[in-house]
Amino acid sequence: MRLRNKPWAKDKLSDNPQYVVHEPEQYRGRWNEPFKQNQHLHIEIGTGKGRFITEMAKANPEINYIGIELQESVIVSALDRVIEAEVNNCKLMNVDAAELGKYFARGDVDRVYLNFSDPWPKTRHEKRRLTYKSFLSIYEEILVPNGEIHFKTDNQGLFEYSLTSFSAYGLLLKYVSLDLHQSDFEGNIMTEYEEKFSSRGNRIYRAEVQYRTK
Repeated sequence: MRLRNKPWAKDKLSDNPQYVVHEPEQYRGRWNEPFKQNQHLHIEIGTGKGRFITEMAKANPEINYIGIELQESVIVSALDRVIEAEVNNCKLMNVDAAELGKYFARGDVDRVYLNFSDPWPKTRHEKRRLTYKSFLSIYEEILVPNGEIHFKTDNQGLFEYSLTSFSAYGLLLKYVSLDLHQSDFEGNIMTEYEEKFSSRGNRIYRAEVQYRTK
């Protein structure tokens, strides 16, 4: 999908340091500092326009959230949502997920959310998938012991690939749904993509997986 260039995006992100974390490497190992409360920390990788992370923050004020998005032209929409919601337990980072180890120390993060990630369907692009083993290793390095990944997608191929990748890595499959919206799962918060895809009749697949203490 071609993104519309927003030349003003960088300035807007810079003008809202209360919601956008600049130079996040300074908080590595001490993420309680930029938040008003010292609480568990959940991150969403590929936060898009921010609906999920903002609604999660509103629903769970006892948890701190960070939405991570690489594209400036996308994350400014998430910033609008966070500003409107006036939540002090939600912040945004405009960084590359492949470099999370620069910004988070071991045990900084309690949970990782992966929602409707790019499936990168071509075999030669496998290493770009956010559920590829190298990314699973990155998450393991920043999560608490027995930390979790919560994963949603409408792409059956990516879901099947991810379940295989999770299992091969040694993760515990705690929850698997092949049709989330027809299941008895409670408390689901939809992303923008989820609402669009489900309205077309697409199934939504969901998994919760947990790292095992080694």
